[in-house]
Amino acid sequence: MSVEKQRLKDKNWLNWGPYVSNRQWGNVREDYSPNGDAWRFANHNNAESYAYRWGEEGIAGISDAKQLFCFALSFWNKNDERVKERLFGLSNPQGNHGEDIKEIFYYLDNTPTHSYMKMVYKYPINKFPYDDLVSENGRRTKKQPEYEIFDTGIFDKDEYFDIFIEYCKGEINDILVRVTVCNRSKKDAPIVVMPTAWYRNNWKWGYNEYQGQLEDSHEGCIDIKHDSVALKKFYSKNKNAQRAFCDNETNNPKLYGNPEVENTFYKDGINDYVVHQKNTINPERKGSKASFIVEADVKAGQCEIFEFRLAPNEMEDPFYDFENIFSTRISEADEFYGDIQQDVPNEDEKNVQRQAFAGLLWNKQFYHYNVGKWLKGDPNHEAPRDFENYVRNTEWEHLHNKDIISMPDKWEYPWYATWDLAFHCVPYAIIDGDFAKNQLLLLTKEWYMHPNGQMPAYEWNLSDVNPPVHAWSCFRVFKIDEKTNGKPDLLFLEKVFQKLLLNFTWWVNRKDKNGKNIFGGGFLGLDNIGAFDRNMTLKDGEHLEQADGTSWMAMYALNMMRIAMELAQYYQVYEDMAIKFFEHYL
Repeated sequence: MSVEKQRLKDKNWLNWGPYVSNRQWGNVREDYSPNGDAWRFANHNNAESYAYRWGEEGIAGISDAKQLFCFALSFWNKNDERVKERLFGLSNPQGNHGEDIKEIFYYLDNTPTHSYMKMVYKYPINKFPYDDLVSENGRRTKKQPEYEIFDTGIFDKDEYFDIFIEYCKGEINDILVRVTVCNRSKKDAPIVVMPTAWYRNNWKWGYNEYQGQLEDSHEGCIDIKHDSVALKKFYSKNKNAQRAFCDNETNNPKLYGNPEVENTFYKDGINDYVVHQKNTINPERKGSKASFIVEADVKAGQCEIFEFRLAPNEMEDPFYDFENIFSTRISEADEFYGDIQQDVPNEDEKNVQRQAFAGLLWNKQFYHYNVGKWLKGDPNHEAPRDFENYVRNTEWEHLHNKDIISMPDKWEYPWYATWDLAFHCVPYAIIDGDFAKNQLLLLTKEWYMHPNGQMPAYEWNLSDVNPPVHAWSCFRVFKIDEKTNGKPDLLFLEKVFQKLLLNFTWWVNRKDKNGKNIFGGGFLGLDNIGAFDRNMTLKDGEHLEQADGTSWMAMYALNMMRIAMELAQYYQVYEDMAIKFFEHYL
């Protein structure tokens, strides 16, 4: 058994991972507008100054599983008008084909415990074409192709940095960070590398939550002070790196014209200090957000390496074993995937599959959404909406999500989608069966599933109806896990079967409009290219005749029958259930 597979038995290794979203702005959870305009309320332009309520974002960001403490990388090419601390893209109203990321990055490697992770981000040396991308896409119609970042010519002369970002874990609470900046151009170019640590703001909403501090320690070191965070020291190998501090607080004077508050250093303080040389960092050298500021001139065609460490205690030399630990973790990752890919015929296919697994693993995200609090507001943060007449997700006040969940994509779709997740779990079962099973069970928990049996769809409309593929995924994951571990996890299959009975009954009661076993409506697979909104209520009791839901329900019935037949091999009581679902299919 590989070392990485052994590590999977200790769930503490999963306490730290790539759980920070690539985009927190423009989602429903952060929308406190009176009219539900989520794309404009929190947007890319105000994100650097706005403290989020429900999560965080960053480039190659990591956090603990409760997202108390976050870490991500920021960069500045000395040409942009803002630090590159979040990935840029167009909102849904801006894009001629909807929301669309306008950056180039690739996930290269990741292990199930995140003991080793690697990605590359391509950062232009010249001024990033924010305005060009917004204006040109705004001019184009839906019938025209999207205007991509390559179309701007920003990469034409290879005037960009390849920034390789690698993480590995020395131990459960010991995280090593290596950033390799390669200048692909024919001229020397400056770069500012800013590893940034901060606390998610969970203290200002009126619940008396504990607030941690980041404080200056000594050259090359920042103290991490939080009772519930095991990391205590933040090190930079470059001891000449400047240390800058501010607070993860909304800049209300900038965004809303509120009066300045003395001795307040807002979330955008480090950005304004670096780019505009403003006095916006805390001279007392403490705060809830902190960065090392490391400057370098990278020679044409050459690379510079920057090393950092998040450690559980004081270390006399935090970097003495750096290379050995990285080499070991990379070797263990090779061993893990070597075991899995024994039947993959060639190196190209192995590389494609391994990067696909990396994409899955990098797209885990801490997802927090308490619908009741979001609708009604917090003691110190009122929701500026008419609760009685607001419509979005009002039937889901019971829903309280605060978990690590597999996302469709942490930028374009940084919220879970139940039927997408069901598909994610099948390949997940190959590399981490427990995670796959727990994800499938999670969506059936009481704080997710509606009391009437409906599963939450996605945050834009939790009541939407998606294809019922959960049973199919559960059975596939069960069989893959059985093959991997040599024994069936009957407890998992029984647990999920009981909850799926509730969901199947909801389908029968709610979507069979005329009681004739004809199912339709909802977002059932082809609505992205449909001519009609099939969830829309028509006037005078009219409804669209449609049948694709019936095929999904036939599949659902057969999948439930297969699960019942599998369980009937061990428990005779399930034989009647198998017959029941066969009759449903007929």
